[in-house]
Amino acid sequence: MKTIVLLTLLIPLTAFSRTETETELTTVDSVDLERYLGVWYEVAQIPNRFQKQCVKNTTAEYSLKEKGKIRVVNRCTNKDGEIETVEGTAKVVDKATNARLKVSFVSILGINLFWGDYWIIGLDAEYKWAIVGTPSRKYGWILSRTSELTDVQWEQINGILTEKGYDTERFVRTEQGVDNE
Repeated sequence: MKTIVLLTLLIPLTAFSRTETETELTTVDSVDLERYLGVWYEVAQIPNRFQKQCVKNTTAEYSLKEKGKIRVVNRCTNKDGEIETVEGTAKVVDKATNARLKVSFVSILGINLFWGDYWIIGLDAEYKWAIVGTPSRKYGWILSRTSELTDVQWEQINGILTEKGYDTERFVRTEQGVDNE
């Protein structure tokens, strides 16, 4: 009897304690990695501790490495006007879609450590912009092939973010300087 009473009390609590962000995050159906390679401008992000030194001109460049891995080079300008660069490795963890990757920026003796989720949750049909997120929705980035997006593109992206359970107000636009398109 105690078990039934306890379960009766806990079931409503768990139902009400679930938040929308606890629903499973879905990715795009398919990513053509060849088309995804190249330079992307970060046009917005959810602020995070590992990018706090970046104040503008943040980019990510992806290129193929050996064994199907992807070289990631992130660059930004810090508050002193200096360019900061960090290199990492990404690997596809969902080969059926290529939309779920893991990325690491820590390597010791050629062994990557501390892998983080990199899920492509939104992608323009022409690969003009992409939305990258994590299952926890703690992190998020909006990337573009150009340093600016149109109002229509922002509407599309905000619609996808909302649909995926992200709070669009958490995203901060990234200042971009000279456009190297």
